[in-house]
Amino acid sequence: MFDELSGKLDAVLGKFRQRGVLTEPMIKEGLREVRRVLLEADVNFKVTRDFLTRVQERALGEDVVKAVSPGQQIVKIVHDELAALMGDGRPELVYTSSPPTVIMMVGLQGAGKTTTAAKLALRLNREGRKPMLAACDLQRPAAVEQLQTLGKQIGIPVQAGEFGGDPVEAATAAVQAARDGGRNVLIVDTAGRLQIDETLMAELDQVKEAIQPQEILLVADAMTGQEAVRIAEGFNEALDISGVILTKMDGDARGGAALSIRGVTGKPIKFVGLGEGMNDLDSADPQRLAGRILQMGDVVGLVERAQIAMDEEEQARLSEKVLGKGRFTLEDFLTSMQQIQRMGPLEQILKLIPGMGKLSVPAAQMDPKRMKHVEAIILSMTREERRRPEIINGSRRARIAKGSGRPVSEINRLLKQFKEMQKFMKSMKGLMGGGGLPGMGKGFPGGLPFGG
Repeated sequence: MFDELSGKLDAVLGKFRQRGVLTEPMIKEGLREVRRVLLEADVNFKVTRDFLTRVQERALGEDVVKAVSPGQQIVKIVHDELAALMGDGRPELVYTSSPPTVIMMVGLQGAGKTTTAAKLALRLNREGRKPMLAACDLQRPAAVEQLQTLGKQIGIPVQAGEFGGDPVEAATAAVQAARDGGRNVLIVDTAGRLQIDETLMAELDQVKEAIQPQEILLVADAMTGQEAVRIAEGFNEALDISGVILTKMDGDARGGAALSIRGVTGKPIKFVGLGEGMNDLDSADPQRLAGRILQMGDVVGLVERAQIAMDEEEQARLSEKVLGKGRFTLEDFLTSMQQIQRMGPLEQILKLIPGMGKLSVPAAQMDPKRMKHVEAIILSMTREERRRPEIINGSRRARIAKGSGRPVSEINRLLKQFKEMQKFMKSMKGLMGGGGLPGMGKGFPGGLPFGG
């Protein structure tokens, strides 16, 4: 997410950081480079112009010019204005005092609307809400079945209309079913089209009038760039949407849509989809997104992922060992690694840690298959070997290699890196409840224990 934009912005802002004094010509020249970077990232031209005007006005102010470290001040201004570009404060959903709260999901085909509806239901369920899903996309073959399958997967009930039926009647019936079933949130999946047309908008408007939703969320594909912005404009004009969910942000290196939508429509991005998993839906906090863009990390996002993925009792046990009150073994490492895997792709996790986003870690070392190889090696050991790896001699290594299907060189590398890792685990305490993220990243002793 934002990889291309982040890299280029960091290079430009790095020039500011290196200077102890900044003159007005230096600031204007630097902002011209920022303008080029934003336009290359497919940020809307008007949004870019207004953004740079605000940054320049603040950068040329007396407080900044007289500052001890003006370069860092410029970076702070850019961060604040990037956050302002995407919204004011953390966007929250609006809930009614007379349940159910109705959330209407709209969007074009291919943006991931149905899957996102299920992801949102799962997220709200974890927050203590009692959601229900309503399958009201009655024109697309298998749309109802898809939502029912997802609902079963995440344990959320689905109220389904009949294929080819009246979506207004289906949505109205779903509201009543949610009320009768004691469900306090109803997420309505509506029909989509390959492009905006009058028939679609008329149908959606009728559904809106019938169910009076508290939220109308547009699901848009971030990878389409300015097309996503134009789609948001069209839906907003027709339905007065309350917010946007940007999907496929994990594949959007430029970030033009994320930085343009609010400036063009006036409506906030409320969530971002970062992958295909049911847990891959994050709150679109402007401050945190700005931090990711400027490679400052996102500790809150890291903690949220950890809370979903980590078993609290297991994590507490590992923390005890990491803090020196026990012996951290290969069994513990395997458990920790499996929990990290549940948090999502390692590349994403690294970028959430302040300072780690700038590290250059070879893509090959991020291959999930390598983590599976490490898992196979550890599981091929006896319990005693996992607890006391120092007893693993040449014959044991040959046996482990045969059992795991991996070469002896990989067993040797893992054991060496694990030994080094034990020495610095305490320095990682405090991160993610004390458990740390063992052995991640260039600059850590031994590099990635599951790397090449």
